Amino acid sequence: MAVITIVGSGMMGSALSFPACENGNTVRIVGTPLDREIIAEAKASGYHITLKRQLPEGITFYQFEELDTALEGCDLLIGGVSSFGVEWFVTEILTRIPESLPVLSITKGMIDLEDGGLISYPEYYHRRLPDRKLSLSAVGGPCTSYELADHDPTEVAFCGDDIEKLRWFKSLLETDYYHISLSTDVRGVECAVAMKNAYALGVTLAVGLAEKRDGKEGALHFNSQAALFGQSVREMRRLLALCGAGDDNIILGAGDLYVTVYGGRTRMIGTLLGRGLAFEDAMKKLSGVTLESIVISTRTARAVRRLIERGVTRAEDFPLLLHIDELINNGAQVNIPWSAFETETII
Repeated sequence: MAVITIVGSGMMGSALSFPACENGNTVRIVGTPLDREIIAEAKASGYHITLKRQLPEGITFYQFEELDTALEGCDLLIGGVSSFGVEWFVTEILTRIPESLPVLSITKGMIDLEDGGLISYPEYYHRRLPDRKLSLSAVGGPCTSYELADHDPTEVAFCGDDIEKLRWFKSLLETDYYHISLSTDVRGVECAVAMKNAYALGVTLAVGLAEKRDGKEGALHFNSQAALFGQSVREMRRLLALCGAGDDNIILGAGDLYVTVYGGRTRMIGTLLGRGLAFEDAMKKLSGVTLESIVISTRTARAVRRLIERGVTRAEDFPLLLHIDELINNGAQVNIPWSAFETETII
């Protein structure tokens, strides 16, 4: 048992309070400055207003100004911010905590470098704070917050450079429904599960295209979705290779792609684009919805274009990613390059 402080009271950070509490840990949840309403209601009733679930009993809730109190005697800090809060997390949290306090981050995403390289957030945190010897690990894998809270069997991976710490985190959080693999391939795990955000947008273009073709909302055609899913996995494997990551991580990426296509917010933007809406109009329609897929798509495509310029890879290897980039950043209309997905294999 341990004292676990979760910083960021969004849906996923709060969902982790379920396995954390059920394993007998002392759990504290601290809201960011954007989470005031969530924390106020949780303090009053224990109800999470965006997760729409009653949180486990025994959690102590704190507004951000109470962070120092929430960190007293803390054994593990879980970083529960979205990718939009990464810089805030660096400046407001990682600069304040003792170096002896290990961090387990649930933030999914990547940072693209000037040379076209892609790195994980733990790597980025170390680069931002080179003088701080912090223990930074992360969570990756297919998991939606509401299904974790509802105890649906879930398989994730914890990654970091210290396998003993990872084993300890696993002992604190694993349950009969929350199953945890461990990996020291941080970039591989984190990049695999971040890339799925871009490609889930690509797969769900087929949902909107089917609705447009049939003239009714909810129309589904699975051949086109499957084709886009397969091409997504192919391109994700190529991206993992470019990152120097282990190929086996594609299992996590493909699983996370599946759950995002069927249960994520990215489905909404992909569907709207497939129906024929321009990107700007689709974003207006989804005003207030956090879409990390747009950030990930843009960063990944930017990195790939730099690598193409350097002769490291070819545009022909990433037709779906580059089409997604054209849709969201250059005002293009959906025109999926189906023939570019065709291959010829001789054995």
